[in-house]
Amino acid sequence: MKQLEYPIFLGSEIDQPAPDKAMFHVLPVPFEKTVSYGGGTGLGPSSILEASWQLEEWDGYSKPCDAGIYTCEPVDCSVDAKQVIDNIATATANIVRQGAMPVVLGGEHTVTYGVIKGLVDAGISDFGVVQIDAHADLRQAYEGDLLSHASVMKRVVDMGIPLYQLGIRAFCEEEMGFREEFGVHFKDADELVQNNIQSITLPDDFPQKVFFTVDIDGLDPSVFPSTGTPVPGGLGWYQTLNLFESVAKQREIIGFDVMEFAPIEGFHAYDFAASMLTYKLMGIVQRNQR
Repeated sequence: MKQLEYPIFLGSEIDQPAPDKAMFHVLPVPFEKTVSYGGGTGLGPSSILEASWQLEEWDGYSKPCDAGIYTCEPVDCSVDAKQVIDNIATATANIVRQGAMPVVLGGEHTVTYGVIKGLVDAGISDFGVVQIDAHADLRQAYEGDLLSHASVMKRVVDMGIPLYQLGIRAFCEEEMGFREEFGVHFKDADELVQNNIQSITLPDDFPQKVFFTVDIDGLDPSVFPSTGTPVPGGLGWYQTLNLFESVAKQREIIGFDVMEFAPIEGFHAYDFAASMLTYKLMGIVQRNQR
């Protein structure tokens, strides 16, 4: 495995600001423990940060970096999984308490559970989660592990947090049951993709604050083959951005993450695409912030 480096996001264009001068705090979390097919998500955060040096400041509509982008030290993922979750929660809560927005780079999708715990620990009690993913991640446990990437959204709904799923196209009967039990909202890939749906309308009773989690495998493998569990029939590039923006126009985005990116050695186009996706999402938040 190559030596990991963690340059600051967009470091070719901007200097590292003071934490209190930045709207976005980028948090690298190179956690990889329960991947169940291909590996490599532990290399995702460093690859995204490295590729961000090739980005333009102007994202086509605005300069998200004008809002300030601070890159945090990576979370220590060398300890056991429960401690990693606590470390992620502590780092996330610290970002929120500084009045900034967490932008978390994974790592496997289990990371999102730690982020959600951190938001709650920081005193944010009424918020929902919108998820782009190929998989429902609603199993009670996977291979006996409650902290599996395949169970992360079950941990979220167990906390009483409303969930809206987008682009799902691989799930089991158990997950379908939990969707009904917990009142999970969803528009699956067979509806979104086949009908080229570019926006959604959140239910009136969905919380006004939203954390948005993006699993790279939610996009079609033609866009991102660089993930551990690719599934055909996924979202397109512009469709993903448009769906995110449709939520940002209706609700206050309090943070987002980009999970399950597994770089393919020698194919830097995907590293750049993951970095651009992260920056594009920052831009959408910047332009729609309340």
